[in-house]
Amino acid sequence: MPHNRLNLKRRYGYLIYILPFMLVYLVFTLWPILYGFYMSLHKWGITGPISFVGLHNYQYLLKDEMFWSSLGHSSLFVFISTPLMVVLALGTALLCNLGTRWKTFFRTGFFLPTVLSVTVVSYLGTYIFNPSIGLVNTLLRYVHVLPQGSNIDWLGNTPTAWLAITLVTLWWTVGTNMLLFLAALQDIPDSLYEAAALDGATPLQRFIYVTLPQLRSIMGVIIMLQIIASYKIFPQIYYMTKGGPNNTTKPIIQYIYEQGFMNDRLGYSVSMSVPLFIILLALALIQLRLRGRSEGGIQ
Repeated sequence: MPHNRLNLKRRYGYLIYILPFMLVYLVFTLWPILYGFYMSLHKWGITGPISFVGLHNYQYLLKDEMFWSSLGHSSLFVFISTPLMVVLALGTALLCNLGTRWKTFFRTGFFLPTVLSVTVVSYLGTYIFNPSIGLVNTLLRYVHVLPQGSNIDWLGNTPTAWLAITLVTLWWTVGTNMLLFLAALQDIPDSLYEAAALDGATPLQRFIYVTLPQLRSIMGVIIMLQIIASYKIFPQIYYMTKGGPNNTTKPIIQYIYEQGFMNDRLGYSVSMSVPLFIILLALALIQLRLRGRSEGGIQ
């Protein structure tokens, strides 16, 4: 008996170490997900009675044009921002990894915007793209791209509004991804570059055949993080355009917020969160699957 108890203790003793994490995970992650699904099956408001409606919220969701439109806007931003973020973050990381006396300046300059709040960043974006006194139009008039007295309403037209939102968001968030790439670059052994140079590889070939394969793992993580962050975009759009013009830049998170807290339809707003959760979960599983295959191929 003592021997069996000792074996059980050795076999299951690790559970005591993961128990605190599991409790936190259950309370702050799994329970809100389950409770949110429960809410989506009810007519639920901040005030008034709560009543069970079954799948009515999901049936209404399928016919809600604004839901599909706002989900499309968020997806559009994902497709625009994710490739740009990866290229920009990798480029700035390569620049910061150069052995020059300016590397500290570059690292500080690229990372500094990330410490700003979204309110400050949105205000700066609104000012920079202001049609009358904004920095962009002022510079364009200074270099005579725009005639004096004319302007571009950057935030009042759909294509230019998306351009402004994307540029402001990239400037604000590129520093975090740059640090991830920079840490991965510094982990690449110098011996790989030396061997490639001895074999006659050019700098471009060393980048393609040495650097990029070594960054494959962290690049997958950055892509996944950027997709999730892009689907969750809301504050900067809300402050800069309010979702306009004519709701053409309204993201799904803003529509969920409006339905839940402005129209007092918490049950319906949660039901809209469920498809978004499924999309992000599916993308995460695909990314993990692809990462497992790539790592298996490398081994």
